[in-house]
Amino acid sequence: MTAETVLACINVMEPWIGEDETRAVAEVLASGVLTQGPKVKAFEARFSALQEVRHAVATSSGTSALHLALVVAGIGPGDDVVVPSLALIATANAVTYVGARPVFCDVDPVTGTVTAASVRAALTLDTRAVIVVDQAGIPVDLDPVRELCERHEIIVIEDAGCAVGSAYKGRPVGAGADVAVWSFHPDNVLTTGEGGMLTTHRADWAARARSLRCHSLNVPVADRRGSGVCTPEVYVEVGFDYQMTDLQAAIGMVQLGRLGQIVARRREIAARYAAGLSALAGLRLVADPPYGATNFQSFWLEVLPGFATDRDGLLGRLADAGISAHRGAVAAHRQPAYRWRDTGNAGLQATERLADRTLVLPLFHRLDNVGLNRVMNSIRAAAGVHR
Repeated sequence: MTAETVLACINVMEPWIGEDETRAVAEVLASGVLTQGPKVKAFEARFSALQEVRHAVATSSGTSALHLALVVAGIGPGDDVVVPSLALIATANAVTYVGARPVFCDVDPVTGTVTAASVRAALTLDTRAVIVVDQAGIPVDLDPVRELCERHEIIVIEDAGCAVGSAYKGRPVGAGADVAVWSFHPDNVLTTGEGGMLTTHRADWAARARSLRCHSLNVPVADRRGSGVCTPEVYVEVGFDYQMTDLQAAIGMVQLGRLGQIVARRREIAARYAAGLSALAGLRLVADPPYGATNFQSFWLEVLPGFATDRDGLLGRLADAGISAHRGAVAAHRQPAYRWRDTGNAGLQATERLADRTLVLPLFHRLDNVGLNRVMNSIRAAAGVHR
């Protein structure tokens, strides 16, 4: 790789951060209220309205939101929780945090998301909850999964960490789940630097999550700060330190105002990839499922056996051209931490195939036509097609 190529390296993802976010953070710094305060409350209200749910609880990360979701849903030792192996390792980790057992299920070979059939194959006599994941922003087909789980009195938790701005049957993802969780990591479409959110229609679950995120203190910190009364501290149960700061929430408010523009730009770039690469034999490109629309948090493709090289070979060719593509989602059941975990009666053939064959291409708002053509021409060259 030449020095010029290194300087012109194309990243996989860059957050859309501008002067508005800078000003919002400066205003919070000037206010002196840096921890959880009025900005967090405003962010929660605006997010719940956007997602068409009654309650939103901001947290320090998507993982902490998922941990809280399991706790408020009453999941604990002795319980099994069905989770897709093709997901960020944090999904299975959160189940382990509460003392429950992750039971891995397979995914649809096209969308990479769970189906009612793949969930059914992994159910055990001790299954109390199912976590569905909107993998890379692709909405899961939730209704059949909910119908299955309702028959067995199983709670459905939607891990929509990557999916803000995606839609399921004309509504925002997460609106139909018992409880949903979100991540605002910089790799996601909407970012607060770090941070997460729990959404639910249940007031009791939301109230307990608000308490648990701040050590289960009887009076929220923001309320104590503004009351002028020295209320005795009472800790109702063992809680956590999962609070979002007003600095993060201020960024989130700006990002929410730009969300439609962000998603539209990502879909525009994805359409360019589809137009430029769909004719290449041996590649299968990610696309909207028939029941919804993705935010294209990632643009991934599957390298099939008919392509000129395998997935890792294509990654190497892109790296040589200064293009930072990376492997798709890992299979959690293959990781040392979960090597001996159960899969019920489920086979994980689709999971392993996608883990071995998929890669993620660069997609961010500043990726211009020159950069797009560099990526696509490098892939065409790897396929033996030159333009």
